[in-house]
Amino acid sequence: MKTWINQIIPQTRKKYRDKISKYTKLKKMAIKLHGQYCNLTGFLHVLPDFYIIGFAKCGTTSLYEYLVQHPIIYPPIGKEIAFFDEYYNRGTNWYKACFPLKFNKLITTKIYNKQFLTGEATPRYIDNPYAPLRIKKLTPNAKFIVLLRNPIDRVFSNYMMNVNSALESEREKLSFEKALALENERIKGEYEKMQQDESYFSWAYYLYAYLNQGIYVDKIQKWKEIFPKNPLLIIQSEKLFQDPQKTYNRVLKFLGASDYELPEFKKFKIGHYKENKIEPNLRRQLCEYFKPHNERLYKLLGERFDWDE
Repeated sequence: MKTWINQIIPQTRKKYRDKISKYTKLKKMAIKLHGQYCNLTGFLHVLPDFYIIGFAKCGTTSLYEYLVQHPIIYPPIGKEIAFFDEYYNRGTNWYKACFPLKFNKLITTKIYNKQFLTGEATPRYIDNPYAPLRIKKLTPNAKFIVLLRNPIDRVFSNYMMNVNSALESEREKLSFEKALALENERIKGEYEKMQQDESYFSWAYYLYAYLNQGIYVDKIQKWKEIFPKNPLLIIQSEKLFQDPQKTYNRVLKFLGASDYELPEFKKFKIGHYKENKIEPNLRRQLCEYFKPHNERLYKLLGERFDWDE
């Protein structure tokens, strides 16, 4: 039953959503009807126990896919729901409707005497000015998982994702060096607009803040301040892929789930490029740029990572 929920329902939703999207009036009607459905049935659904909140291009999709294969971890309708940043105006009932039914949890826990966990993974949450406060209001006891990758490799991976974007409006046209040089100009004032206006969502910031999003320490510090008592697990992305089973079991232990062996640890959303495409001199410059920020991160976490040292 879980496999059916995990695969068939999201696939069916996507199939018909894509078809309906071609017809403007039908799309508006479908959105209105879905909103009414959510308002009527939202209370019937559970809320997430955990969130994978960051960072983009650090393996969040892979970890999410590994987790929802565990027998007691039930997936929402999709990995990246983006409610607490992009879709917050749709209301909490819309968000609740994205998760399994309370009846499903009741049967699992009371009849079959098994654990029941659910969660989502939206890596933008870590870098949104309102996401942590919104999450605290709705799920104050949630657990958080953060994946950290060498910020140099993360920057380049983010850039290549934009270069290869299927959407023309989001496709990166500049060279890697030019994109980094013009970053401040391209995102000028965008984060401040989000801070000043809760309803404003800046795609420009999330697309082009390549370097800024690699300064992990400031964003993690903010979440620690807002959630001083909530468990927050930091996972080094490189270790996730070097020893996936060991890291996977570490995450399961953090969530309170039993160890579980997957048949394989497939990598999801792999960029079709080689990491060594970063010109050596530019990589050295990026290493110097991130070094002081990484040092602050190590001090905050009490742990060092082997990133270009």
